[in-house]
Amino acid sequence: MVGAGSGGGGERDGEGSEEQQKRSEIYTYEAPWHIYAMNWSVRRDKKYRLAIASLLEQLPNRVEIVQLDDSTGEIRSDQKLSFDHPYPPTKAMFVPDRDCLRPDLLATSADYLRIWRINDDSTGVEQRAVLNGNRNSEFCGPLTSFDWNEAEPRRVGTSSVDTTCTIWDIDREAVDTQLIAHDKEVHDIAWGGVGVFASVSADGSVRVFDLRDKEHSTIIYESSDPPDTPLLRLGWNKQDPRYMATIIMDNPKVVVLDIRYPTLPVVELQRHQASVNAIAWAPHSSCHICTAGDDSQALIWDLSSMGGGAGGGSGAVQQAAAATAAESGLDPILAYTAGAEIEQLQWSSTQPDWVAIAFSNKLQILRV
Repeated sequence: MVGAGSGGGGERDGEGSEEQQKRSEIYTYEAPWHIYAMNWSVRRDKKYRLAIASLLEQLPNRVEIVQLDDSTGEIRSDQKLSFDHPYPPTKAMFVPDRDCLRPDLLATSADYLRIWRINDDSTGVEQRAVLNGNRNSEFCGPLTSFDWNEAEPRRVGTSSVDTTCTIWDIDREAVDTQLIAHDKEVHDIAWGGVGVFASVSADGSVRVFDLRDKEHSTIIYESSDPPDTPLLRLGWNKQDPRYMATIIMDNPKVVVLDIRYPTLPVVELQRHQASVNAIAWAPHSSCHICTAGDDSQALIWDLSSMGGGAGGGSGAVQQAAAATAAESGLDPILAYTAGAEIEQLQWSSTQPDWVAIAFSNKLQILRV
């Protein structure tokens, strides 16, 4: 990525020495279909591996597992690890198992939560489980998203258009807990610890739940301009769980929140020129966040000046910093311009120098 204001680039020139290609900062993969769901592998033994999924308006869709060969600079799809998927996945995520202690699993959400096992031998990918959260019917409300609990990888939380969040024990293939989380569709869910998760909804609220007290939730933020505008995505800062970020439907700003001071954003990031579609906190730094949207821009921000993610500070200091930022506006430190609207963004937790974006039928991985 380049410094903000310098504009972005496309694919690197193929010319030059092999050594130069190795040091390339952008790698591109072109899929035979529009990409929506996309994520990095977490295992240490599978560097530069990602899953991508199609967005096709039909029942049969596809998932591919692709890998960058850093000796050639090519991202390749392994046909043995490509498979059909019913409906377009709304999210794909590898098991958070850096040390390779568990089977090599991939989860996807669509009509149901599906768990897939990736085999290194010729058998390829096998479906291990199809999990339906509706106990009274074989049908269920479509799943908008899910999150895999890093601290306790047997737990996966899903969010649904039927207003519920469901916590699964995937080892037992059973529901641990199901909550009516919101008044309208739940659009996203994120874990903030072993038993704490948050969700965002079409009702315009961010709510935090503690599994030790399932009857109550804490409203951290409600959209106000206009009231009840749907919130689409939620990112919880893994390095400093006091902070989370959310995006508002059809809105170019990103709202950063401190859960200790509900309702008052720490800062609103307002340099996108069109709706924001995706957010990702840095996996290795408490004060950096990447955002991407319909203006074809991926922007990285340093929030350390906010008295927040990198500096602590009292409530009064934070409010003053937030007020200053609101007046003058915070600028991103890095910017990249893609070839079309960016719909998906993921920051690699095992290789924090790399961010992946998806736009149209292209996957790009960018060195930051």
